[in-house]
Amino acid sequence: MRLLRPFAFAFALCASPAAMAQTNYPDRPIKMIVPLAAASAVDVAARIVTQKMADNMGQQFVILNQPGASGLIGAEAVARAEPDGYTIGGFNDSIMTMVPNMQSKMRWDILKDFAPVSLVATVEWGLVVSNQAPFKSAADLIAAAKAAPGKIDYSSGGPGSPQHLAMAMFASVAGISLTHVPYKGATQAATDIAAGQIPVGFQGLGTVASLVRGGNLKLIGVTTEKRLPQFPDVPTVAESGLPGFFFNSWFTILAPAATPKEIVARLNAEVLKALADPDVRAKLENLGFTVRGSSADELGVLTREQLAKYARVMKEMGIAAE
Repeated sequence: MRLLRPFAFAFALCASPAAMAQTNYPDRPIKMIVPLAAASAVDVAARIVTQKMADNMGQQFVILNQPGASGLIGAEAVARAEPDGYTIGGFNDSIMTMVPNMQSKMRWDILKDFAPVSLVATVEWGLVVSNQAPFKSAADLIAAAKAAPGKIDYSSGGPGSPQHLAMAMFASVAGISLTHVPYKGATQAATDIAAGQIPVGFQGLGTVASLVRGGNLKLIGVTTEKRLPQFPDVPTVAESGLPGFFFNSWFTILAPAATPKEIVARLNAEVLKALADPDVRAKLENLGFTVRGSSADELGVLTREQLAKYARVMKEMGIAAE
Protein backbone atom coordinates (compact mmCIF):
# COMPACT_ATOMS: atom_id res chain seq x y z
CA MET A 1 0.00 0.00 0.00
CA ARG A 2 1.33 3.41 -0.97
CA LEU A 3 1.91 5.66 2.04
CA LEU A 4 1.05 9.35 2.13
CA ARG A 5 3.94 11.72 2.59
CA PRO A 6 3.81 13.49 6.00
CA PHE A 7 2.55 16.79 4.59
CA ALA A 8 -0.07 15.03 2.47
CA PHE A 9 -1.23 13.01 5.46
CA ALA A 10 -1.53 16.20 7.53
CA PHE A 11 -3.54 17.83 4.75
CA ALA A 12 -5.88 14.86 4.61
CA LEU A 13 -6.50 15.11 8.34
CA CYS A 14 -7.17 18.85 8.10
CA ALA A 15 -9.47 18.40 5.12
CA SER A 16 -11.84 16.05 6.89
CA PRO A 17 -14.57 15.87 7.94
CA ALA A 18 -15.53 19.48 7.18
CA ALA A 19 -14.20 19.51 3.62
CA MET A 20 -15.75 16.12 2.91
CA ALA A 21 -19.08 17.37 4.28
CA GLN A 22 -18.96 20.32 1.90
CA THR A 23 -18.14 18.02 -1.02
CA ASN A 24 -21.12 15.78 -0.22
CA TYR A 25 -23.51 18.65 0.58
CA PRO A 26 -26.36 18.13 0.97
CA ASP A 27 -26.51 14.57 2.25
CA ARG A 28 -29.55 15.05 4.51
CA PRO A 29 -32.66 17.27 4.67
CA ILE A 30 -32.23 21.03 4.98
CA LYS A 31 -34.30 22.95 7.51
CA MET A 32 -35.55 26.44 6.66
CA ILE A 33 -36.73 28.48 9.63
CA VAL A 34 -39.35 31.07 8.67
CA PRO A 35 -39.80 33.48 11.62
CA LEU A 36 -43.31 34.24 10.40
CA ALA A 37 -46.70 32.55 10.57
CA ALA A 38 -47.76 29.79 8.21
CA ALA A 39 -49.56 31.13 5.13
CA SER A 40 -47.77 34.50 5.41
CA ALA A 41 -46.36 35.84 2.13
CA VAL A 42 -42.79 34.68 2.82
CA ASP A 43 -43.99 31.27 4.02
CA VAL A 44 -46.01 30.74 0.84
CA ALA A 45 -43.11 31.76 -1.40
CA ALA A 46 -40.61 29.71 0.61
CA ARG A 47 -42.63 26.53 0.08
CA ILE A 48 -42.84 27.10 -3.68
CA VAL A 49 -39.13 27.82 -4.10
CA THR A 50 -37.76 25.16 -1.74
CA GLN A 51 -39.92 22.45 -3.30
CA LYS A 52 -38.16 23.09 -6.60
CA MET A 53 -34.79 23.27 -4.86
CA ALA A 54 -35.52 19.92 -3.22
CA ASP A 55 -36.36 18.38 -6.59
CA ASN A 56 -33.13 19.71 -8.09
CA MET A 57 -30.84 18.88 -5.14
CA GLY A 58 -32.31 15.50 -4.27
CA GLN A 59 -32.88 16.41 -0.61
CA GLN A 60 -35.98 17.44 1.27
CA PHE A 61 -36.44 20.98 2.60
CA VAL A 62 -38.37 21.18 5.86
CA ILE A 63 -40.10 24.50 6.58
CA LEU A 64 -40.31 25.34 10.29
CA ASN A 65 -42.44 28.35 11.19
CA GLN A 66 -41.28 30.16 14.33
CA PRO A 67 -43.35 33.36 14.57
CA GLY A 68 -43.42 35.70 17.54
CA ALA A 69 -41.76 38.88 18.79
CA SER A 70 -41.89 40.37 15.28
CA GLY A 71 -39.61 37.61 13.99
CA LEU A 72 -36.88 38.02 16.62
CA ILE A 73 -37.22 34.50 18.04
CA GLY A 74 -37.00 32.62 14.76
CA ALA A 75 -34.20 34.85 13.51
CA GLU A 76 -32.15 34.12 16.63
CA ALA A 77 -32.63 30.38 16.05
CA VAL A 78 -31.05 30.78 12.61
CA ALA A 79 -28.22 32.96 13.92
CA ARG A 80 -27.34 30.41 16.63
CA ALA A 81 -27.69 27.32 14.42
CA GLU A 82 -24.76 25.15 13.39
CA PRO A 83 -23.23 26.89 10.33
CA ASP A 84 -23.19 23.78 8.18
CA GLY A 85 -25.81 24.64 5.57
CA TYR A 86 -28.48 22.42 7.08
CA THR A 87 -30.29 25.26 8.87
CA ILE A 88 -31.10 28.39 6.88
CA GLY A 89 -33.66 31.17 7.20
CA GLY A 90 -36.43 32.53 5.01
CA PHE A 91 -36.77 36.18 6.09
CA ASN A 92 -38.57 39.32 5.05
CA ASP A 93 -36.93 42.72 5.21
CA SER A 94 -38.98 43.60 8.28
CA ILE A 95 -36.89 41.17 10.31
CA MET A 96 -33.70 42.32 8.61
CA THR A 97 -34.05 46.09 8.42
CA MET A 98 -37.26 47.34 10.07
CA VAL A 99 -37.33 45.57 13.44
CA PRO A 100 -33.60 46.27 14.12
CA ASN A 101 -34.42 49.96 13.80
CA MET A 102 -37.32 49.54 16.24
CA GLN A 103 -35.46 47.64 18.95
CA SER A 104 -32.93 49.28 21.25
CA LYS A 105 -31.69 45.88 22.50
CA MET A 106 -31.06 43.04 20.08
CA ARG A 107 -29.70 39.53 20.74
CA TRP A 108 -28.31 39.32 17.21
CA ASP A 109 -26.88 41.63 14.55
CA ILE A 110 -28.24 41.28 11.02
CA LEU A 111 -24.88 42.32 9.52
CA LYS A 112 -22.65 40.16 11.73
CA ASP A 113 -24.63 37.04 12.60
CA PHE A 114 -25.93 36.04 9.16
CA ALA A 115 -24.50 35.15 5.76
CA PRO A 116 -26.61 36.51 2.88
CA VAL A 117 -27.60 33.86 0.32
CA SER A 118 -30.04 35.54 -2.09
CA LEU A 119 -32.84 38.04 -2.50
CA VAL A 120 -35.50 35.69 -3.87
CA ALA A 121 -38.47 37.94 -4.64
CA THR A 122 -40.14 41.15 -3.67
CA VAL A 123 -43.58 40.97 -2.12
CA GLU A 124 -46.01 43.41 -3.68
CA TRP A 125 -48.50 44.98 -1.29
CA GLY A 126 -52.11 46.02 -1.17
CA LEU A 127 -54.53 47.99 0.96
CA VAL A 128 -57.30 45.59 1.99
CA VAL A 129 -60.60 46.20 3.80
CA SER A 130 -63.32 44.00 5.20
CA ASN A 131 -66.49 43.49 3.24
CA GLN A 132 -68.31 45.38 6.00
CA ALA A 133 -66.11 48.47 5.67
CA PRO A 134 -67.49 51.30 3.53
CA PHE A 135 -64.17 52.21 1.88
CA LYS A 136 -63.91 51.67 -1.87
CA SER A 137 -60.58 53.42 -2.37
CA ALA A 138 -57.59 54.81 -0.52
CA ALA A 139 -59.16 58.24 -0.95
CA ASP A 140 -62.29 57.02 0.91
CA LEU A 141 -60.16 55.81 3.82
CA ILE A 142 -58.25 59.10 3.99
CA ALA A 143 -61.47 61.12 3.99
CA ALA A 144 -63.03 58.97 6.73
CA ALA A 145 -59.89 59.16 8.89
CA LYS A 146 -59.78 62.94 8.58
CA ALA A 147 -63.43 63.11 9.67
CA ALA A 148 -62.78 60.86 12.70
CA PRO A 149 -59.10 61.06 13.78
CA GLY A 150 -57.88 57.95 15.59
CA LYS A 151 -61.23 56.16 15.31
CA ILE A 152 -60.29 53.71 12.54
CA ASP A 153 -58.28 50.62 13.52
CA TYR A 154 -55.76 48.82 11.34
CA SER A 155 -54.07 45.47 11.94
CA SER A 156 -50.44 44.45 11.59
CA GLY A 157 -48.20 41.47 12.19
CA GLY A 158 -46.67 43.26 15.20
CA PRO A 159 -44.66 46.36 16.06
CA GLY A 160 -42.06 47.01 13.37
CA SER A 161 -43.74 44.61 10.94
CA PRO A 162 -44.15 45.69 7.31
CA GLN A 163 -47.91 46.02 7.87
CA HIS A 164 -47.17 48.49 10.68
CA LEU A 165 -44.58 50.48 8.74
CA ALA A 166 -46.61 50.60 5.52
CA MET A 167 -49.63 52.04 7.30
CA ALA A 168 -47.50 54.43 9.36
CA MET A 169 -45.99 55.73 6.13
CA PHE A 170 -49.44 55.96 4.53
CA ALA A 171 -50.89 57.86 7.50
CA SER A 172 -47.89 60.18 7.67
CA VAL A 173 -48.06 61.12 4.00
CA ALA A 174 -51.87 61.44 4.08
CA GLY A 175 -51.85 63.49 7.27
CA ILE A 176 -54.26 61.21 9.13
CA SER A 177 -54.38 59.39 12.46
CA LEU A 178 -55.25 55.69 12.66
CA THR A 179 -55.12 53.23 15.59
CA HIS A 180 -52.61 50.39 15.41
CA VAL A 181 -53.79 46.91 16.50
CA PRO A 182 -50.75 44.58 16.47
CA TYR A 183 -51.09 40.80 16.12
CA LYS A 184 -48.54 38.01 16.46
CA GLY A 185 -48.36 37.47 12.72
CA ALA A 186 -49.54 38.73 9.35
CA THR A 187 -51.87 35.79 8.74
CA GLN A 188 -54.03 36.47 11.81
CA ALA A 189 -53.95 40.18 11.06
CA ALA A 190 -55.37 39.44 7.59
CA THR A 191 -57.98 36.90 8.68
CA ASP A 192 -59.37 39.29 11.28
CA ILE A 193 -59.91 41.87 8.54
CA ALA A 194 -61.70 39.20 6.50
CA ALA A 195 -63.80 38.37 9.58
CA GLY A 196 -64.78 42.01 10.00
CA GLN A 197 -62.99 42.38 13.36
CA ILE A 198 -60.67 45.04 11.90
CA PRO A 199 -61.71 47.29 9.01
CA VAL A 200 -58.45 47.83 7.16
CA GLY A 201 -54.76 47.03 6.80
CA PHE A 202 -51.85 46.73 4.43
CA GLN A 203 -50.88 43.16 3.51
CA GLY A 204 -48.46 41.38 1.23
CA LEU A 205 -50.46 40.06 -1.71
CA GLY A 206 -48.95 36.62 -1.24
CA THR A 207 -50.84 36.45 2.06
CA VAL A 208 -54.22 37.75 0.87
CA ALA A 209 -54.50 36.98 -2.87
CA SER A 210 -56.67 33.90 -2.28
CA LEU A 211 -58.89 35.80 0.20
CA VAL A 212 -59.35 38.59 -2.33
CA ARG A 213 -60.13 36.22 -5.20
CA GLY A 214 -62.51 34.29 -2.95
CA GLY A 215 -64.46 37.44 -2.11
CA ASN A 216 -63.49 37.40 1.58
CA LEU A 217 -61.53 40.66 1.38
CA LYS A 218 -61.70 43.78 -0.76
CA LEU A 219 -58.46 44.96 -2.35
CA ILE A 220 -58.83 48.71 -2.83
CA GLY A 221 -55.29 49.72 -3.74
CA VAL A 222 -51.83 48.36 -4.55
CA THR A 223 -48.57 49.98 -3.50
CA THR A 224 -46.74 49.44 -6.77
CA GLU A 225 -45.77 52.15 -9.25
CA LYS A 226 -48.13 50.70 -11.89
CA ARG A 227 -51.23 48.54 -11.68
CA LEU A 228 -50.55 44.83 -11.38
CA PRO A 229 -51.54 42.53 -14.24
CA GLN A 230 -52.94 40.09 -11.66
CA PHE A 231 -55.39 42.76 -10.45
CA PRO A 232 -55.77 45.14 -13.41
CA ASP A 233 -58.94 46.79 -12.07
CA VAL A 234 -57.34 47.75 -8.75
CA PRO A 235 -55.80 51.25 -8.77
CA THR A 236 -52.47 52.07 -7.21
CA VAL A 237 -52.49 54.00 -3.94
CA ALA A 238 -50.49 56.64 -5.78
CA GLU A 239 -53.31 57.27 -8.25
CA SER A 240 -55.89 57.27 -5.42
CA GLY A 241 -54.74 60.39 -3.65
CA LEU A 242 -51.10 59.84 -2.60
CA PRO A 243 -48.86 60.52 -5.62
CA GLY A 244 -45.52 58.75 -5.38
CA PHE A 245 -46.56 56.34 -2.61
CA PHE A 246 -44.67 53.05 -3.00
CA PHE A 247 -44.05 50.09 -0.70
CA ASN A 248 -42.92 46.50 -1.07
CA SER A 249 -40.98 43.98 0.99
CA TRP A 250 -38.53 41.17 0.43
CA PHE A 251 -38.30 37.40 0.63
CA THR A 252 -34.66 36.53 1.23
CA ILE A 253 -32.66 33.47 2.23
CA LEU A 254 -29.93 33.79 4.86
CA ALA A 255 -27.63 31.35 6.63
CA PRO A 256 -25.69 31.52 9.92
CA ALA A 257 -22.65 33.79 9.62
CA ALA A 258 -19.90 31.15 9.62
CA THR A 259 -21.48 28.96 6.93
CA PRO A 260 -18.71 27.99 4.48
CA LYS A 261 -18.60 30.13 1.35
CA GLU A 262 -18.79 27.03 -0.84
CA ILE A 263 -22.12 26.05 0.72
CA VAL A 264 -23.48 29.60 0.46
CA ALA A 265 -22.47 29.61 -3.21
CA ARG A 266 -24.21 26.26 -3.78
CA LEU A 267 -27.40 27.48 -2.12
CA ASN A 268 -27.31 30.69 -4.14
CA ALA A 269 -26.91 28.75 -7.39
CA GLU A 270 -29.82 26.48 -6.47
CA VAL A 271 -32.07 29.44 -5.63
CA LEU A 272 -31.34 31.03 -9.01
CA LYS A 273 -31.90 27.70 -10.76
CA ALA A 274 -35.29 27.30 -9.06
CA LEU A 275 -36.31 30.87 -9.96
CA ALA A 276 -35.48 30.21 -13.62
CA ASP A 277 -38.13 27.50 -13.74
CA PRO A 278 -41.23 28.78 -15.62
CA ASP A 279 -43.67 27.01 -13.29
CA VAL A 280 -42.05 28.50 -10.17
CA ARG A 281 -42.08 31.97 -11.70
CA ALA A 282 -45.73 31.64 -12.74
CA LYS A 283 -46.82 30.52 -9.28
CA LEU A 284 -44.98 33.39 -7.57
CA GLU A 285 -46.18 36.03 -10.01
CA ASN A 286 -49.79 34.84 -9.75
CA LEU A 287 -49.61 35.46 -6.01
CA GLY A 288 -48.32 39.00 -6.42
CA PHE A 289 -44.59 38.42 -6.09
CA THR A 290 -41.95 39.87 -8.39
CA VAL A 291 -39.20 37.32 -8.99
CA ARG A 292 -35.75 38.79 -8.35
CA GLY A 293 -32.73 36.64 -7.49
CA SER A 294 -29.35 38.11 -6.57
CA SER A 295 -25.82 37.22 -5.60
CA ALA A 296 -24.96 36.91 -1.92
CA ASP A 297 -22.87 40.09 -2.12
CA GLU A 298 -25.71 42.02 -3.74
CA LEU A 299 -28.05 41.05 -0.90
CA GLY A 300 -25.45 42.22 1.61
CA VAL A 301 -25.29 45.64 -0.05
CA LEU A 302 -29.09 45.88 -0.25
CA THR A 303 -29.39 45.05 3.44
CA ARG A 304 -27.05 47.84 4.48
CA GLU A 305 -28.87 50.31 2.25
CA GLN A 306 -32.30 49.25 3.54
CA LEU A 307 -31.17 49.50 7.17
CA ALA A 308 -30.09 53.09 6.59
CA LYS A 309 -33.26 53.90 4.65
CA TYR A 310 -35.63 52.71 7.39
CA ALA A 311 -33.57 54.39 10.11
CA ARG A 312 -34.17 57.64 8.24
CA VAL A 313 -37.87 56.94 7.54
CA MET A 314 -38.63 56.01 11.13
CA LYS A 315 -36.88 59.08 12.44
CA GLU A 316 -38.87 61.28 10.05
CA MET A 317 -42.15 59.63 11.13
CA GLY A 318 -41.31 59.77 14.82
CA ILE A 319 -41.33 55.99 15.31
CA ALA A 320 -39.03 55.43 18.28
CA ALA A 321 -37.09 52.32 19.25
CA GLU A 322 -38.66 50.29 22.05
